[in-house]
Amino acid sequence: MNKEQITEALRNVIYFPESDNIIALNMVEDLQVNGKNVSFSLVFPLPNDRSAEIVKKACIATILQQVDPEAKVEGNIQIKVRKPQNKGGLSEIKNIIVIASGKGGVGKSTVAANLAVALGKTGAKVGILDADIYGPSVPLMFGLTDARPEAIEEDGKTIIIPLEKYGLKILSIGFFVDPSQALIWRGPMASSALNQLLHDTAWGELDYLIADLPPGTGDIHLTMVQEVSVTGVAIVTTPQQVALADAIKAYNMFRQEKINVPILGLVENMAYFTPAELPGNKYYIFGKEGGKKISQEYGIPLLGQIPIVQSICESGDTGKPVVTDDDSIVGKAFMELAQNFIRQVELRNQLLEPTKRVEINPNAGH
Repeated sequence: MNKEQITEALRNVIYFPESDNIIALNMVEDLQVNGKNVSFSLVFPLPNDRSAEIVKKACIATILQQVDPEAKVEGNIQIKVRKPQNKGGLSEIKNIIVIASGKGGVGKSTVAANLAVALGKTGAKVGILDADIYGPSVPLMFGLTDARPEAIEEDGKTIIIPLEKYGLKILSIGFFVDPSQALIWRGPMASSALNQLLHDTAWGELDYLIADLPPGTGDIHLTMVQEVSVTGVAIVTTPQQVALADAIKAYNMFRQEKINVPILGLVENMAYFTPAELPGNKYYIFGKEGGKKISQEYGIPLLGQIPIVQSICESGDTGKPVVTDDDSIVGKAFMELAQNFIRQVELRNQLLEPTKRVEINPNAGH
C-alpha cells in the first residue's frame, strides 16, 4: 500500500453536510502508510460533529474494500476539530461573546454595555456590536444617538469604521436608521444586515467582541452562531419565574446539537434593590436568588448578580454606563462580573484546546 492508493480510495468517502468528498474538502491530514498500518486524522469544522463516526467507518470500509482487506486502520484514525477562522473584519478578534436573554425587559443591553466597558477597564481591547436589529439601544446607552460611522473603500468594498467611546469600538444598526421608525424587515433582510455589520467592519485587533442579540430565539441568533466562531454565550435573566423559564429556553436553544455554543454562564440582573442612602440593605422585590437556583439545577455558572438602583436607569438615559463610576454599588458589581467572565472564558478556551486532537476509541459505548 502507499499514500496515493489510500488518497484515491478516500475520494469515494463523502462528507454529506458539504456534499463533497473528504479529500477535496481537505479533511484528511497526517496520512501515514507503513506496511499494513494506515493512520491519518479526520478534520471536522465543528466539535461533536454527528457525521464523525459515520465518516470514520466509511473510511475504514473503503480502505479495506478498495485497497487491502488486511489493512490495520480502525484504531489509527484520529478525529480533529478545526476551529473556524473568522473571515474579513473578524480575523483579529480573539473571542466573540454573545449576550442573550429568553425574553425582553431583563436588562440584557444594559448588561452588555456595562460588561463591555468593565472588560475594557481591565486592560482588554473590546468592541460591542448591537445585533438587536429590531430594537437597537446601544446608541442611546453610549450617548451616540446622532453619531454616524465613517466608511472607506478598500479593494472595491465598503468598510465601516466603528465609533469609539470609553475605549470601546462600537457599532449598531441604530447608527444607520431613523430611531423614530420601526424596522419592518423579514428574517433574511435582518440576517443580511447583521452579516454586513460583522464582516464589513474594521474591528481590528480585539480581545473581546460583545454581541448584544435580540431577546428570544430566532433568525438573528442562528445567523450569529452560523456565521462566526462564537466563544460562548452569557444569558441574562431576572429573578422572576417567568424570566427564568425563558432563560432556560435560551439555554436549551444554544445547547442544541446543531448549534452547540458553549454556555459561559448566567447573569442575574435586578437581583435585588439597594437604596442609595442604605447601601447595606437588600430588598428582593423580584424574588430572591432565582438565578442562583437555576444555576445550581442546570449546572450553569452564575457569573454575577447585579442590583437595581436608580443610577443604573439614569446612566442608560444619559449615555454614560454606570460602571464608569468606580465607587457605585452597581459599578463594583459589574467589575466583579467582568473578572468572573474573564476567568470563565479562559477556562472554556483551555477546555477546548485538547479537542483539537482527540483519539476516538472504536470500542467506546459497546
